[in-house]
Amino acid sequence: MSTKELEVRLKERNIRPTAVRLLVLREMMSMEEHQAFSLLDLENRLDTVDKSTLYRTITHFHENLLIHSIDDGSGSIKYSVCRRGCDCSVPQSHVHFSCTECNRTFCLDNIAIPKVGLPSGFSYESANFVFKGICSDCSKRHN
Repeated sequence: MSTKELEVRLKERNIRPTAVRLLVLREMMSMEEHQAFSLLDLENRLDTVDKSTLYRTITHFHENLLIHSIDDGSGSIKYSVCRRGCDCSVPQSHVHFSCTECNRTFCLDNIAIPKVGLPSGFSYESANFVFKGICSDCSKRHN
């Protein structure tokens, strides 16, 4: 993605493009398609960026709905860049898949989280739906 395209993505979410934010977003966008990443993944890939700056940048991106978080049960929150136009509301949420062999987590953008009828008086603000199993790459290695 060009710098201009990255700037547009940031501005769409009311995030001021700075050199560090552009660098972090570029790295996030370079991750394997549909694969989620952890803060540690970014720290390892962007070892020249101060850890606290990286954490603040991720937090800012999350607060402005540029990325969404995934609790895949690994003990480390994962993140993924949101699709354009996504507002991270429950109706726009999608299923995630966590591979028990390679420990990667993937966004399954085309599989919506099913609607759940909650009891009267209950309302939900977020949903986390994670399948666990063996991803296609790991399955190929077993065959």
